[in-house]
Amino acid sequence: MVIAFEWYGCLLLLTGMAGSISQRTDPLMPPAPEYAHSIRLDGDIILGGLFPVHARGERGAPCGELKKEKGIHRLEAMLFAIDLINKDPDLLPNVTLGARILDTCSRDTYALEQSLTFVQALIERDSTDVRCASGEQPIFAKPDKIVGVIGAAASSVSIMVANILRLFKIPQISYASTAPELSDNTRYDFFSRVVPPDSYQAQAMLDIVTAMGWNYVSTLASEGNYGESGVEAFVQISRETGGVCIAQSLKIPREPRPGEFDKIILRLLETPNARAVVMFANEDDIRRVLDAAKRNNQTGHFLWVGSDSWGSKISPVVQQESVAEGAITILPKRASIEAFDRYFKSRSLSNNRRNVWFAEFWEENFGCKLGMHGKRPGSPKKCTGLEKVGRDSTYEQEGKVQFVMDAVYAMAYALHRMHRDLCSGYPGLCPRMSNIDGKELLGYIRNVSFNGSAKTLVVFNENGDAPGRYDIYQYQITNRSTEYRIIGHWTDQLHLNMKAMQWASGDSSVPASVCSLPCQTGERKKVVKGVLCCWHCERCEGYHYQASEFTCQLCPYEQRPDQNRTGCQPIPIIKLEWHSPWAVAPIFIAILGILATTFVVVTFVRHNDTPIVRASGREMSYVLLTGIFLCYVTTFPMIAAPGLAVCSFRRIFLGLGMCFSYAALLTKTNRIHRIFEQGKRSVAAPRFISPASQLVITFSLISVQLMGVFVWFVADPPHTIVDYGEQRTQDPENARGVLKCDISDLSLICSLGYSILLMVTCTVYAIKTRGVPETFNEAKPIGFTMYTTCIIWLAFIPIFFGTAQSAERMYIQTATLTVSLSLSASVSLGMLYMPKVYIIILHPEQNVPKCKRSFKAIVTAATMTNKLSQLASERPNGEVKTELCEMVFFDSGPSLSTRC
Repeated sequence: MVIAFEWYGCLLLLTGMAGSISQRTDPLMPPAPEYAHSIRLDGDIILGGLFPVHARGERGAPCGELKKEKGIHRLEAMLFAIDLINKDPDLLPNVTLGARILDTCSRDTYALEQSLTFVQALIERDSTDVRCASGEQPIFAKPDKIVGVIGAAASSVSIMVANILRLFKIPQISYASTAPELSDNTRYDFFSRVVPPDSYQAQAMLDIVTAMGWNYVSTLASEGNYGESGVEAFVQISRETGGVCIAQSLKIPREPRPGEFDKIILRLLETPNARAVVMFANEDDIRRVLDAAKRNNQTGHFLWVGSDSWGSKISPVVQQESVAEGAITILPKRASIEAFDRYFKSRSLSNNRRNVWFAEFWEENFGCKLGMHGKRPGSPKKCTGLEKVGRDSTYEQEGKVQFVMDAVYAMAYALHRMHRDLCSGYPGLCPRMSNIDGKELLGYIRNVSFNGSAKTLVVFNENGDAPGRYDIYQYQITNRSTEYRIIGHWTDQLHLNMKAMQWASGDSSVPASVCSLPCQTGERKKVVKGVLCCWHCERCEGYHYQASEFTCQLCPYEQRPDQNRTGCQPIPIIKLEWHSPWAVAPIFIAILGILATTFVVVTFVRHNDTPIVRASGREMSYVLLTGIFLCYVTTFPMIAAPGLAVCSFRRIFLGLGMCFSYAALLTKTNRIHRIFEQGKRSVAAPRFISPASQLVITFSLISVQLMGVFVWFVADPPHTIVDYGEQRTQDPENARGVLKCDISDLSLICSLGYSILLMVTCTVYAIKTRGVPETFNEAKPIGFTMYTTCIIWLAFIPIFFGTAQSAERMYIQTATLTVSLSLSASVSLGMLYMPKVYIIILHPEQNVPKCKRSFKAIVTAATMTNKLSQLASERPNGEVKTELCEMVFFDSGPSLSTRC
């Protein structure tokens, strides 16, 4: 290995001499190409430089054609930066920077061979076994000690070189390598860069894709560290953040076979919905991909998202502008350095002899030939040497010039601070810096902080990476020209001007690159297994709303989905309104009943001492009429809007009116039954038949109802509730909450149950007293009243409870209950009092006393009448009426006498 290095040293010596000779020859004569492999500038401190001056060679050749921008512009930027530093009295005073610049030929293996030049001074030589071909002792040129290296450009080259330089502790600062792999400080601890790594770039590109609304994309990478690492970072970040799925991830081989790019296009078309293609590829591969898309008539189909290798370069889109239209590219934020433009445009063959490749650039740039040894033997035009860059040829500053200068300045600032610390006040290099420790220099590099050539801050993090700052471009075609237009920037987060974007279709809306179209509002995504960005849309049904993209949730019981089903809203609350048809009919009946009842009461009061009124039992009649009135009045609190007062009145009046009515009727029928049962056994009057006794019995029965209501109030105070289950229809739009009093069906039964019990008991007594002649009592009208009332309430029960599941439950039950109460009251009013009122008003001549009989005579007559009725049942009723004598025992007290 030592012998190999020594032989290489002899070769370097010869080539170095050749390089020096070339600078002293005719400026119009380019140096022999086989010796033009490096540039060497003398200095106190020597920096290495690696630049892709030539493209990768074909058919086994290490180097190919010259790269004017990526090679010469960048190389000259390093030389220009060194000139500025050497002229700056405040930066490395009395210290001159030199350089040893090599050509990598865009190939990692060739660059590795070239970079061995940088480590020669650090390799111990053993020359005892080395002899020249003539047998003489070899003469070794003292190799330059390289303290730091600027470069390389390609990530694959930087990785290869970094593995060698770290062994010899030589710091390296790249101006263009962006592979995320180089951020690994355990493997590439001596590597730094003034450009952000592709992990930032991948994040920025993912943010662009997300901002465009593209969630289904393909990736395309050139084989190698740059392409593969960039795509890997993009895929990894997209998986961590979610929201973007990779349809296909394709790789472009290093040495693509014929038709390879057409196959790539066809494979991309296998997922036609993934129109967006994220590319981490070199510019040659980008150009060939665009050309293949054009050949396959896919202009306008693909939405290209290019990395910084595409950036704002013209070469990838030349003659295929239409297929590249709309492409979004990214480039580290940069600025054109005007001082470099002036410097470069002033370069000529006579003043730039230090650049051994400048003559070749001259021929390439101006399309001419320099003498017999020119690189363009087929060119008919000869170079005069008077051509001028920018005047006789197009010129545009290469994008990485700024970063090359920043890398050189970063090394210079680190050396300056090292010199200040180690050689304080010492002019030139002090002994402590005669042999610079690379590890110590690395520490100074990582701590530099200065405004770079574009006035942007240059700093490094703990991994040697620069902060991420990118400009976002879009390739646009206008009526006049084609251009890369800046549409935004990225510095930790994306800032994008959507209005500045332009697409091939001419439409301002962003084209879609999605596996599935977005679901409409109120629909959830049912993800296809294994592909998060592909889904089916399912509508949230019933009372469910869209809680998230993927879930539907049930609204709270008192709410329903809004119109878009993106949230819940309160269910409308309803109550029985006065103007409702279900309320109008009961109210009308109640009002008529109240008017009729009032008329009867007024009539009875005005004729309070007439025989008919007295015979009806005035006290009990007024109690009964009060109950009838209350039955009619109950309709109004049952229909009124529920509240504390209304609910309280409902509880009180619901059974009270019926209780008043049937308690009075029960007392009456019981009295009649006891009187005639007593008469069969003796002529003595039964007990408790006086009006006062009757009132006591009646109000005792009523007090039971009031006591029950009081207990109900204490156990369960009245309050309102909203019943959302009553009208909870299948269609939430029709759902309603019903505002009602908290009266359950059981409570209703209990409240009415006692009144119904009185009614049934009264009916039983009415049946028992049906044989008493109508001449002497009201038994038969009471009987008919009770029979009719029982029929009404028997019809009420199935109607009321049979509609419990109906959506119209509130209306039907309220109307049924109020109408039943009103009908019961109407039956009692019509059958018991209307005949009496008729006689009082229209036949007052019949409302006069006729005779007087004792209690015994009344009972005997009633008994005989019953027997005659049994023996001659077919006897006409009209003949019985001849014995009509008005009974006044209801009002006569214990004597039970009747007066005429």
